[in-house]
Amino acid sequence: MTIKASNETGRHARIRLGMVGGGQGAFIGAVHRIAARIDDRFELVAGALASDPVRAKASARELGIADDRAYGSYGEMAKAEAARADGIEAVSIVTPNHMHSPVAKTFLEAGIHVICDKPLTTTVAEAEELVALVKKSGKVFVVTHNYTGYPMIRQARAMVANGDLGEIRLVQAEYLQDWLTERLEASSHKQAAWRTDPARSGAGGCIGDIGTHAYNLACFVTGLKLDELLAQLSTFVEGRRLDDDVQILLRWKGGAKGMLWASQVAVGNENALTLRIYGSKGGLEWSQENPNQLWFTPYGRPKQLLTRGGAGVLGEASRVTRVPSGHPEGYLEGFATIYAEAARAIHAAEAGQKPDPEVIFPTVEDGLAGVKFIDAAVKSATHKGAWVRMT
Repeated sequence: MTIKASNETGRHARIRLGMVGGGQGAFIGAVHRIAARIDDRFELVAGALASDPVRAKASARELGIADDRAYGSYGEMAKAEAARADGIEAVSIVTPNHMHSPVAKTFLEAGIHVICDKPLTTTVAEAEELVALVKKSGKVFVVTHNYTGYPMIRQARAMVANGDLGEIRLVQAEYLQDWLTERLEASSHKQAAWRTDPARSGAGGCIGDIGTHAYNLACFVTGLKLDELLAQLSTFVEGRRLDDDVQILLRWKGGAKGMLWASQVAVGNENALTLRIYGSKGGLEWSQENPNQLWFTPYGRPKQLLTRGGAGVLGEASRVTRVPSGHPEGYLEGFATIYAEAARAIHAAEAGQKPDPEVIFPTVEDGLAGVKFIDAAVKSATHKGAWVRMT
């Protein structure tokens, strides 16, 4: 499901942005801040950047946030900003997973648009509650599945929708890393500690951290809905409390089949997110580590390499392209595309304008689908690889 925003008319003021999480020592907060500024659509003016009030305020000072808008808690921030004439219009949530739901609810109830890191929540019940609250509030809710912002992913999506591949038969997704090959969480590594902790990460480890990205990307490009899955979730590192390798068989509605493999112990892989789609008329292959290239093979004809900015690239891809062809464009720009799309949606919502079909980003409903995917995979693995139907 997608939300679409209206065309822009003239120059909009920057959206006043707040952030929860992402303080000193946090990786993803810095990524979000850079992405929010690339297209000059947002200005960070407030933050509750850490769970410890002292560190939260120190982090805010480092970022140039005024002392009176450097908050010790997200609840304090939501209340104070909602009361200000110049209060924040949107908030970025970049906390560990278990805090996504309470923070998002607080800001939605305060009348503030939400941009939330994935996965949406740690339980299906929480995700369903957020979907209902978003509908009630009328606010824009964006889930930052950033890979959907890559130009050649937009190209692939458009080609599938245009029928270039014919009837989709096979969908294969992989996301391979090796950074958790050893028990890094036993050291002082902050990221490893919370991502392998069920209390903060949820019931899934690797499946929730990167498996959801692979699943979301497959759904985004193909437009298919998953019917059922059979999952094997493994924990190879002794003492680890959550899965670090995921292997899943997929049955899509309409008859397509597929597999998803996600691993954080696949030695030699850095960030190998790969998507392969095969239909009755042709196939597509894309790799995140070479994001500006998309291989297209029409059946019975030579393989074609499509490049960002090159011949054959559709408007859906060129619209979200920023730099000339031949220059690398990737991770940060993909994130920035999500923020740029969010900005247009927020401006449209504030102006009471009708949706426009070209602006696309992962919504709260997409977030719910991701949480249901994690839940089904965990259930399947718990029942020794039983097929579990998606609800």
